[in-house]
Amino acid sequence: MDFNKESLILHKKLNGKLEIKSKINLNSIEALSLAYTPGVAEVCREIHKDNSKIYDYTFKKNSVAVISDGSAVLGLGNIGAKASLPVMEGKAILFKEFAGIDAIPICLESQDTEKTIQTIRNISPVFGGINLEDFKAPECFEIESALQDLGIPVMHDDQHGTAVVVLAGLINSLKVKSRISDINKENAKIVMNGCGAAGIAVTKILLDYGFKNIILIDSKGIVSKHRTDLNKIKQQISEITNLDNLQGDLPIALKNADIFIGVSKANLLSPDLVNLMNKNPIIFALANPVPEIMPDIAKQAGAFIVATGRSDFPNQVNNVLAFPGIFKGALDIKAKKITNAMKISAAKALAQVIENPTPDKIIPNPLDKSVVLAVSNAVKEAYSED
Repeated sequence: MDFNKESLILHKKLNGKLEIKSKINLNSIEALSLAYTPGVAEVCREIHKDNSKIYDYTFKKNSVAVISDGSAVLGLGNIGAKASLPVMEGKAILFKEFAGIDAIPICLESQDTEKTIQTIRNISPVFGGINLEDFKAPECFEIESALQDLGIPVMHDDQHGTAVVVLAGLINSLKVKSRISDINKENAKIVMNGCGAAGIAVTKILLDYGFKNIILIDSKGIVSKHRTDLNKIKQQISEITNLDNLQGDLPIALKNADIFIGVSKANLLSPDLVNLMNKNPIIFALANPVPEIMPDIAKQAGAFIVATGRSDFPNQVNNVLAFPGIFKGALDIKAKKITNAMKISAAKALAQVIENPTPDKIIPNPLDKSVVLAVSNAVKEAYSED
């Protein structure tokens, strides 16, 4: 099937993927009076007296705003607000389909960081949570950080959804590989190719989980304390990674590495580079739509486990395995934010969905709806313990 062509036909036929559906049948004057004037005035008075009752009388309790400025959409880059709407609509239907959450897509024309922060603050009373989507780095870090005091969960999915699923996949990868070697999170050497939103977030969650030896690489080479061209975020990450302070490029970083994680560009990892790694390496080649190395080529080069962002190969790292359950758990308990403990707990629960992981099955199928319950329960437990 030509998915590009058929998707155009589908979207044009339906005029988009979303509609608003009323919970009330307005088939009488009485129904109209209850849903709107005069009855709704009493609901407004109750919320005015006690703002917390907005959760009882409106859709806030089960709603998420999916917000983007279109500056880093999928593999398309900075395509702007209008062109990003189909992706945000898609995210909204995933929220509804997998977690029963009502999600509203909002695409901002401005890419001014301060205006974005203020706009989201101004609309936040309506929603129970904010899902930030497709904001470019490093602005995405500043925007997410500035909104953590809203009193509702705010999460940049490109960072943390990806990080949760990658950690889950690595937990199970180590279970499988430990059957043939003594690899563990303390002694595994990881090379992270890509220092954008996903690369930084994945690195942080892996360190929080207990991985020790991670080397990051950006477009100019290994991220080290010697570099004078690093932005603030990369400077901070250089202090807690690359413990041997290596300098150079990807081949130097890959020597004797156990795990490669790519959140970068297509075809950057050749078979010769895979051969620099330790025997039976783990490869997470997550660039979309074309990964850093195709799974069949990676396997021929000696890779033991391969994951990609694609649905046509085993082990798809898909954020839909994370964000519906994370937000459902957070909304259920009216969490004020999504903590590191919640994200790590979500990853552990996601990994445990696979009872007997194998090289070709380290992550659940993206369509496995049992995942949401497992992740949401883990998130709720972690928040109460945090």
